[in-house]
Amino acid sequence: MELRDFDAIRPFEPQELPEVFDRLLADKQFQAVLAYLYPQVPLEAVAQKMHACHSCLDFQKAFCYDFLKNLMAKASKGFDMDVSCIDVSRRYTFVSNHRDIVLDSALLDVLLIDSGFDTTCEIAIGDNLLSLPWVKDLVRVNKSFIVERSLPPRQMFMASKRLSDYMHFVIEEKHDNIWIAQREGRAKDSNDRTQQAILKMMTMGGTGTPVERLKQLHIVPLAISYEFDPCDYLKAREFQLKRDIEGWKKTKEDDVLSMRTGIMGYKGQVHYHCAPCIDDYLDQLSPDIPKTEIYEVIASHIDEEIHRNYRLYPCNYLAIDLLSGESSFSMHYDDAYKEQFLQYLDTQLTKINDVPQKDEAFLRECILNMYANPAINYLSSK
Repeated sequence: MELRDFDAIRPFEPQELPEVFDRLLADKQFQAVLAYLYPQVPLEAVAQKMHACHSCLDFQKAFCYDFLKNLMAKASKGFDMDVSCIDVSRRYTFVSNHRDIVLDSALLDVLLIDSGFDTTCEIAIGDNLLSLPWVKDLVRVNKSFIVERSLPPRQMFMASKRLSDYMHFVIEEKHDNIWIAQREGRAKDSNDRTQQAILKMMTMGGTGTPVERLKQLHIVPLAISYEFDPCDYLKAREFQLKRDIEGWKKTKEDDVLSMRTGIMGYKGQVHYHCAPCIDDYLDQLSPDIPKTEIYEVIASHIDEEIHRNYRLYPCNYLAIDLLSGESSFSMHYDDAYKEQFLQYLDTQLTKINDVPQKDEAFLRECILNMYANPAINYLSSK
């Protein structure tokens, strides 16, 4: 395969960037975003800084790195990553649980640089989030490749094959890292499970058996732990709307609100933890495992690695106790913290004000489940 085979989905190449920068800078909506982010900076100065970037990595370092550092200084108590189980000189496919539409992969880029990697990662992003042409340009400047969705079956098969081929191309030919969520869309209840379909897609590219093809991607299970999820109330709202309105679906405006809330909202402490690359695990798999079960077995291993590497916070244990009405985990929090968390819950619930026949008890339970499930899975993995 050659790079041109992936022109429709890949990030931009260095020689394409000047034209893309000009297209972005001429877009009125993008200009408005720049005016919001850099209120005192003339457009010409931003343009000069953009055109000084000769690669997508240059752009990430010039614009995204400092923006995210400054954002997290205001919207969190700090963020870090444990890379002790991997070699920062190698390239990996990071498969993670999915909490935040934008930040899961964006923060990983910052943390890879801070951890000693000499590059960031190429990011898998669904085309459902890319309805605006300038947004599609911007994410491809930010090293994203596009996951095509909602296609007829035959086209979907071809798109999945191209996507898989491209992931193998990134690792083997471009020598870059990849980030992809363990499932399509976020786990709204934080009960993180790897979809076998993701693994099956990965084995459409490469050579050899399914296990050999997965091994060629050097998969690293990545556990992402946010203390607080700014979108928890939006996810709870979605649960009630889906429960009460047959066929209810999110709008593009809902996606935009989720992205904005996730980026700007308070997250508390954030921790990323890399499990060991699964290559050795794949080598040790029994050749007798039936083909029909191999994806389930590997998905379960990835899940276990993610679950055991969560960082738990007092609110995770407290949520279990609030759901059960017991105090089995009270050693992890005190009365003052409990009162503070209950106030947080009430504040989040008051933000849900556009749901017909608002079911406060159901919404509260949904939010508590989001905070309890990581602890339940962590305890189960031990």
